[in-house]
Amino acid sequence: MARISGVDIPDNKRIPFALQYIHGIGATRAQAIMDKTRINSDARVRDLSDAELTRIREVIDRDYLVEGDLRREVRQNVQRLIDINCYRGQRHRRNLPVRGQRTRTNARTRRGSRKTVAGRRKAIKK
Repeated sequence: MARISGVDIPDNKRIPFALQYIHGIGATRAQAIMDKTRINSDARVRDLSDAELTRIREVIDRDYLVEGDLRREVRQNVQRLIDINCYRGQRHRRNLPVRGQRTRTNARTRRGSRKTVAGRRKAIKK
């Protein structure tokens, strides 16, 4: 397995798809990396030479923020929102949806499983 940015990418996949195993590289960025390095996109990772792997590593290190650095930056951005106590920061702090989604129904992914409230019965009519 080839190792790029601290991630083992699979040998038997085509290069653009293997690069997507790196956090911060999606389909568009993977194709851009292939264009910059002038490596054939149809080649498999196992077919790459050491020089080609080095070119890919250099382009990623020079031009893109990936893996730990990207995760750290995202975490700092969220922490900044929480610290300045803006609306989005308050939503992050309370583990509620941040981007305006409704919470009366749905939002189960963000809010967690349901917590049943005991004692809710219909009043008995006499």
